[in-house]
Amino acid sequence: MRAIQERALDLFDERGFTAVTIEEIAAAAEVSPSSVYRYFGTKEGIIVADVEFDSMSPEALKDLLDPRDPVGSLLRAVRAYEAAPERTAGSEGAGQAPHVDRSPWRRVRYFFAEPSVRMAVCATLDRAGQRIAPLIAATGELTETQARVIANALAFGYFAALEQWYLDGGNRPIADYVEEGLRPLRSIWSAPHPPSDHDHSA
Repeated sequence: MRAIQERALDLFDERGFTAVTIEEIAAAAEVSPSSVYRYFGTKEGIIVADVEFDSMSPEALKDLLDPRDPVGSLLRAVRAYEAAPERTAGSEGAGQAPHVDRSPWRRVRYFFAEPSVRMAVCATLDRAGQRIAPLIAATGELTETQARVIANALAFGYFAALEQWYLDGGNRPIADYVEEGLRPLRSIWSAPHPPSDHDHSA
């Protein structure tokens, strides 16, 4: 799947997202078109797929996400991703944006440059929120409604921070934007819970 993504990005960077077909991506990756459709479904799916997260089991997700500190968990994941060795990328072509051949810029820029890809990202974030919400609710500290709202705030808040990183040119670490943007959510876990009626003395 990673190889298909890289070959697709080579073609998108060279010819533009809309000009490339699934069949051409399959030929470049030396797989059948049916394999590309089976793994990703659409061209947009190739861009937005997070191979590691999408294939993560519920148990692995529990290990990744600390439901009592989900913001911290997300920050650790982002920092680990940015600290990993850069993946092999195609050569930079004429007319491309600065450092377009670098990961994660190379893939993320399509989230915001192509409207259909942005819609696919939002669908992916919605599914991520659905996976995260039960873990937050399981702590018993928040209602299911609160857990659902917070899970979506985390997922879409990350996306908003990522967009600001993109708009600023991608020169600072993504984690800096995520930490700044999600800072208000940390107060949910650090603030004392309001007392219930039976906590008040007569």
